[in-house]
Amino acid sequence: MNKIRVLWVDDEVENLKPHFLFLNSRGYETTGATNGQDALDLIKTIEFDVILLDENMPGLSGIETLQSIKTIKPQLPVIMITKNEEEKIMEDAIGEKISDYLIKPVNPNQILLSLKKILRHKDLIAEKTIENYQKEFGRLTQELHSLESYQDWINHFEKLVYWELELESLEDPSMLEIFESQKIESNSLFGKFIECNYLDWINSNNGPILSHDLFKKLVIPKLKEYKPTILLVIDNLRLDQWHIIREELITSYSIESEIKYFSILPTATQYSRNAIFSGLKPIEIQNKFPKWWKFDHEEGGKNLFEEDLLREQIKRLNTNIIFSFHKITQLVQSQQLLKNLQNYLRDNLTVIVYNFVDMISHAKTEMEIIKELAPDNKAYRSLTLSWFRNSQLKKILNKSAELGFQLLLTTDHGTINVKKPSPVIGDKETSLNLRYKTGRSITYDSKDVLSLKDPSLLGLPSTSINSEYIFANQNNYFVYKNNFNHYANFFKNTFQHGGVSLEEMIIPFVQLNPKIK
Repeated sequence: MNKIRVLWVDDEVENLKPHFLFLNSRGYETTGATNGQDALDLIKTIEFDVILLDENMPGLSGIETLQSIKTIKPQLPVIMITKNEEEKIMEDAIGEKISDYLIKPVNPNQILLSLKKILRHKDLIAEKTIENYQKEFGRLTQELHSLESYQDWINHFEKLVYWELELESLEDPSMLEIFESQKIESNSLFGKFIECNYLDWINSNNGPILSHDLFKKLVIPKLKEYKPTILLVIDNLRLDQWHIIREELITSYSIESEIKYFSILPTATQYSRNAIFSGLKPIEIQNKFPKWWKFDHEEGGKNLFEEDLLREQIKRLNTNIIFSFHKITQLVQSQQLLKNLQNYLRDNLTVIVYNFVDMISHAKTEMEIIKELAPDNKAYRSLTLSWFRNSQLKKILNKSAELGFQLLLTTDHGTINVKKPSPVIGDKETSLNLRYKTGRSITYDSKDVLSLKDPSLLGLPSTSINSEYIFANQNNYFVYKNNFNHYANFFKNTFQHGGVSLEEMIIPFVQLNPKIK
């Protein structure tokens, strides 16, 4: 194993011999330099792992040396050592991105601890993460076979999301592979749980909050508490994606509450988002507003009347809500909203539907470059975070906090990274979605699907007599037998929605209040 190379820069370096001997005995290779210029010459020719830098030196000062080091080797860790506790010097050093700051006199163990903290920080975290997950693995496995209620499943899924985010930071992928097998088993049992309980949920008030309950049960009570309010629906936002963008919001907003609700089946925009804005099951939308409902095989947009559906729901609920509705699918629309946001302060509710995450998932299917950027869940989250940090949406939300808007953030459904193709046969009116199919005489592999024969019991409209709905479970996706191999390879590892999985069905509803500046 190569020794860790340390460069110690101090104009009295000859007095540091005991420190050098101590570090060398602990496996470090320590080199001395008496001034900043010699240190800069050394780092150009020798690969050091860390620098210990005295702040007060003749010639180039510690801060000046630090600035030059960061120009030559921006990622090289630097520990600043000084007698001076003046706040301005500390702030300058921190501003130049030092890794640690020590006050003289320092003892050998202080130096050793600082070196370990910097150089072994990642390894120590990895070791502790693996140790903790190994302990948790057995508990999660045991718990999985005793989950009885929808709240049990929400709690279990939250733990899975937590551990996925923890394990993805490890360089060794073996723990994440073990976790993936645990998540597959969880989704398998979750599919059976949904098969046993979903019909009761959709036909009674015994289950979790579902898409068509969201506005009445979660949004309206928050409107009574606070005014004005933004309801932001980010299409396709999974629970793990919410977790990673949450940190970007808490500088402007504080989280007041976070609830998990269930998307209806199919977990697809046409069904779940129309249900949110109408407050109705899809079959009720078709019956009450036939002009506003289109079946999968029919041409034209399937979500063109969300504002009308919301207006009808507000009227039906006998509330005097004044609202505006903004669907963002292009940059110019978000720029216009940002410019005019203050104009909606007098409204009770400003609804924003933001389609970007949905566009990422569809682009991943259609564009090779997105497939390269997001081949798995970790990369998909990273791409989402990168988008959000630089998005117009973040600018809109920062401005909304400044203006004093309450923020209700949610989504209509999630997505799942599909892995296993499942053959299916249908007629020309069978829907094209990869995670659910509706139509007549559909032939499929029963072990890959949740099949419910009577659409009306699901709260879903029928395309014709004898039509049914089938939903892919776990990470399966439907592929027609014609040219099976080509389409199986084309869609493998893409993010799809419409079926039964924890990722698609259990989704966030978050109340955030603006922080007082």
